[in-house]
Amino acid sequence: MASFVPTSDDTLEDRRLYTEARQTTVACLDCLAEVGVKKNSEHHTAIQWSSSAQGSCPVLSRRGVPRARSVHAGCPRMEASIDAAAREGRIPLGAEDGY
Repeated sequence: MASFVPTSDDTLEDRRLYTEARQTTVACLDCLAEVGVKKNSEHHTAIQWSSSAQGSCPVLSRRGVPRARSVHAGCPRMEASIDAAAREGRIPLGAEDGY
């Protein structure tokens, strides 16, 4: 159970900016699951998995990964797809306005 549930418009907007701002959609080159990705630096990659993408990914499905925020294990196929998109310049690099 959440100990804090944001209700103010400012807090909700901050959460939206932190989780969604500047995201680029990247599709896995193998299973075509789509995730939201942003890179604040060369070494920092934030990935937002939707429940649909989690269900489409055979690697995550095989592990029986629960559909919850606690998912930290990634998919090497998706990571390779994100790396390819970054090398090709399809993912902007660097934070803007703190996001």
